[in-house]
Amino acid sequence: MSHIDLNIGGMTCASCVSRVERVLKKQEGVKEATVNLATESARITVEGAVTPIKIGLMKRAVRDAGYEPRSPEAADADLAERWMGLPRDFVPVLAALVLSAPLVLPMVMGMQWMLPAWMQFLLATPVQFIIGWRFYKAGWSAVKAMTGNMELLVAIGTTAGWAMSTWLWLSAEEGVMPHLYYEGSAVVIALVMLGKWLETRARRQTTDAIRALQSLRPEVAHLLPDGVRRTEASDVPVDELLAGDTIQVRAGERFPADGTLVSGSTQADESMLTGESMPVDKAEGDVVTGGSLNGDGTVQVRVGAVGAQSVLAQIIEMVQDAQAKKAPVQRLVDKVAAVFVPAVLVVALGTFIWWWTHDAGVETSLLRMVSVLVIACPCALGLATPAAIMAGTGVAAKHGILIKDAQALENAWKVGTVAFDKTGTLTEGHPRLLVIEATKGVDEEAVLKAAAALQAQSSHPLARAVLEAAQAKGVSVDASQALDVQSVPGRGTRGTVNGANLVLGSLRWMEELNVQPGALAAVVQEQLAAGATVSVLATQTTKDKDASAWAALAVLAFGDEPKPTALRALRELRSRGMKLVMVSGDNEAAAHGMGQRLGLKAGKPEEGGEVIAEVLPADKAAVVRQLRQQAGGHGVAMVGDGVNDAPALAAADVGIAMSHVKGGGSDVAMHAAGITLMRGDPAMVGAALDISRKTVAKIRQNLFWAFIYNAAGIPLAAMGYLSPVMAGAAMALSSVSVVTNALLLKWWKPKA
Repeated sequence: MSHIDLNIGGMTCASCVSRVERVLKKQEGVKEATVNLATESARITVEGAVTPIKIGLMKRAVRDAGYEPRSPEAADADLAERWMGLPRDFVPVLAALVLSAPLVLPMVMGMQWMLPAWMQFLLATPVQFIIGWRFYKAGWSAVKAMTGNMELLVAIGTTAGWAMSTWLWLSAEEGVMPHLYYEGSAVVIALVMLGKWLETRARRQTTDAIRALQSLRPEVAHLLPDGVRRTEASDVPVDELLAGDTIQVRAGERFPADGTLVSGSTQADESMLTGESMPVDKAEGDVVTGGSLNGDGTVQVRVGAVGAQSVLAQIIEMVQDAQAKKAPVQRLVDKVAAVFVPAVLVVALGTFIWWWTHDAGVETSLLRMVSVLVIACPCALGLATPAAIMAGTGVAAKHGILIKDAQALENAWKVGTVAFDKTGTLTEGHPRLLVIEATKGVDEEAVLKAAAALQAQSSHPLARAVLEAAQAKGVSVDASQALDVQSVPGRGTRGTVNGANLVLGSLRWMEELNVQPGALAAVVQEQLAAGATVSVLATQTTKDKDASAWAALAVLAFGDEPKPTALRALRELRSRGMKLVMVSGDNEAAAHGMGQRLGLKAGKPEEGGEVIAEVLPADKAAVVRQLRQQAGGHGVAMVGDGVNDAPALAAADVGIAMSHVKGGGSDVAMHAAGITLMRGDPAMVGAALDISRKTVAKIRQNLFWAFIYNAAGIPLAAMGYLSPVMAGAAMALSSVSVVTNALLLKWWKPKA
């Protein structure tokens, strides 16, 4: 499967969205099509690779449906184009307002005088048929497709008002000035166009986050010579950078690509990517992220990831994906929109017949019908959900919170339990080797050397701690001494070092292998009581590899530190009424020791505690499913940062991944999660749930007001309490108010 993204011009309401989606889904090879009114775009999922022919067929289908396929660049150019200092797209709106003003001003000022009929006709007709031609064009497309849209309602309503006024003028007795209704038709068109123009301007603000992210990447990179293909430095477009290139980044410039510092030191401002306001120190060997701002040092960077593989590109893609997808609640809106316009036409016709049969006269009956047609336009209904999602996901991305889709937003609304992985999520994830105690007669340095050789190829945090301890003590490590090295998930590592079969792993594994700590038992208990993670290095005592005779050589105790914000973050979540759980692979003593430091109650959740210990990586998903069963209707969020957390993140109602912006295992967790935090701060979990809830609240507010506008407006118009002009103003106001309400999310900030 692959995606085709199209920008679509001419959509105005929820009915337009439904029509375009139906047309696209009928095309051969299309599996799914999602249309977003707020961004005026469509995301089409097709079988196989995207080809120019497929793109052309999709564009043709959109055009045949009566809409305009165009590129995002063309859409931006249309908004930026100016005529005599005015935005070009505002010119027809201004013309409609100017021509309509003389028709309505006498009524607004309370004057009895009116323009002559012929002058009213000359002012209203260009508004109706030239400036308002777009309504007829789009309405006719809807009629041909046996459906309805906003333009059809406006076209029918205003044409009825114009035609009635023209008939009254032409059929009036000579010298008699009939009451005409040209102002109703002309002003309705002018107000609807003004409302759509204001709405377009407001909608554009909801995509500010995407444009801000896209503007982070510089256009040019300073490419340094490699002595083979390039013998001198040169400036090249960023798109031409390749992995392995070395570039120079000067003070105050943005890093053009992801990479590693190979020369110099500096500070990097990563606030637009992670939401972290403080610059981060960078030295040789540190990773830098494309789009972040270089501080006051000129540095050289070896390019790692470019193009779609870069962190910035993945962030942009994730935000765009979230804004392209529909919230589950939108399905209800789509069902309503599918029957809304035909139902309104029936109600409008019924209104005319009712008033006409009750001796109200053709003029009054027609005006009531026009008011119903105009007030009922479902513009706000189509904007209610996407406008809120775009504003919410955009401001979240600005603060380093990436929301994958609208499903995650809705699920976050219901979260009542938050489960945390321990290592790297609540703790620093950088354990240190605190104690190494060898059994009597065994050299401690030899033990450390053997353990380091066994762990040399592992990326596990405990393995890195062993290697760092060996380096600190000046112990030389020869990885080639370790043969047949095998990692056993959730248990440890086994292999052969200098001819001896060794295992290094957890106490649980040692129990399975029947390894007795012997004289080291006291050390094991002492370290467990202190909250340390304990591993044992054991050797096989028989030559038969299938035999299970093992003897402990040494005990290794590791310590990790809680993250500075972890305790406060957990307290803040608990103050909201959240149930907390820490999931750890450590034995109970070590897990409860760390839990105590984090303010968590000892014991399992079913026992009233908040710590689940001795959980193998493969079992984390089962633990999450069990928590969901115990949640009593509330949702469960799982927070993790490693590759082994991915199944658990996917199993939760809401998976929250900590990316750390460094790639590796966290990237896998990032794709499995519904929400990704771009920095490893536990306090961001509460912020992510907060913006999710606020966004869903805005969606519900918008849908409520969108339905209220129509539910209250249609009866009022049918009963004669709304004139066509008032109905047009209310309809225009409904769309603008829905988008404006969504834009209030732009002021959201995480709690300090």
